[in-house]
Amino acid sequence: MATVTKKELAYRIAERTGQKKVVVKRIIQQFITEIIEELARGNRLEFREFGVFEIKTRAARKARNPRTGVRVDVPSKAVVHFKAGRAMKEMVQKAIGGEESAGPATTSVAPTPPVDGGSSEGQAMSTEL
Repeated sequence: MATVTKKELAYRIAERTGQKKVVVKRIIQQFITEIIEELARGNRLEFREFGVFEIKTRAARKARNPRTGVRVDVPSKAVVHFKAGRAMKEMVQKAIGGEESAGPATTSVAPTPPVDGGSSEGQAMSTEL
């Protein structure tokens, strides 16, 4: 699987639209900045057919330092959560050959093992804010 950078996307868009690369890069960066600012204000962003970005609060929990085995308190924190839209899910499933076509498509990452006897729910593309 290859990694595509913002620069590469800007070049593709510039080529397809006939715009200058530098203009497209600025637009993409401004778009990303606006998303970040809206999330920082606590707003939910919904892009039909693409997906939804929103802030969720991860509960405080107990964790264990894997090196020392010492239990530590992890405070609650805000994380960015992305949920893919229907069109994105369908296109991704078609692109990977429909390997998981038995059920609805999800954007969840593999479940993490429970710490301190908690549940083992998977985390959907979450990043700290």
